Amino acid sequence: MESYWFGDVEGRACEPAPGDPGLLAERIELLAGSGDACIPDWRIAVRCGALRDRAEYLERLRDAAFILAEKNLGRILQADHSGLIQMVRMLDQLDEVINLLTERSVEWHRATHPGFSRKRTLPADRTLIALIRQDADETLTGLLDEIERLRGQRSLLMKQVSRRAEEVLPNCSALAGGLVAARLAAEAGGIRELAVMPAASIQVLGAKTALFSHLSTGTPPPKHGIVYQHGRVHGARRENRGRVARTLSAKLAIAARIDYYRKCADTEFLLKAADAVRRAGRRE
Repeated sequence: MESYWFGDVEGRACEPAPGDPGLLAERIELLAGSGDACIPDWRIAVRCGALRDRAEYLERLRDAAFILAEKNLGRILQADHSGLIQMVRMLDQLDEVINLLTERSVEWHRATHPGFSRKRTLPADRTLIALIRQDADETLTGLLDEIERLRGQRSLLMKQVSRRAEEVLPNCSALAGGLVAARLAAEAGGIRELAVMPAASIQVLGAKTALFSHLSTGTPPPKHGIVYQHGRVHGARRENRGRVARTLSAKLAIAARIDYYRKCADTEFLLKAADAVRRAGRRE
């Protein structure tokens, strides 16, 4: 007996499935989970009496597919109910806005003070904004205040992102830090996407430009992307950096799966993973 989305077929006999689109969507999902799902020729459904013609076949299948797509979309949104991905994207947008406004402020100040140079050495307790503020007019001072306010919001959001990542990605956060874990999930497109991603892909997440250059022009492949922000990676000797990035990415691939499916920290795994990353960075 062959099972299809529209019913069960044995020879020329057919036992049609319920015509309700919701029940058909559940049947398709069940068959897909068992590995038996397929889309047969519409003539089989007509020949066994499950449907009248091709038009009805496509209409019924379309309705079930829409319901199944809506259901799957709901699952994806629920998997990231924390809003972590959107928080990371907002953080990136804040960085872009702050950098752009700061650059424009420097150009404005240089236009009215030709002797100003941003290359001058700043005292330890001073910032570029504070230096410009000394001679800025009222209008520019107001804009500098807004930049400082945005920086404060960025610092606050950065802490919130780290805390949220520790809640929804406890193992990844413990292994790589909350910000790195959050950025990896955002770059992957979601927590579920990160959980199903192989270690080699995690290793180069965030290195799109270098990877594209490697594929198109043959330049050396990137050894790391976002994982470079981890202290064990960027603090490793140059010749060991690739090995540390590979080891960390391999452990993060496992950590992401634990986070997505178990949703709790695995202390034993974290101890072994941290030790493996530490040993990868040792000088040979």
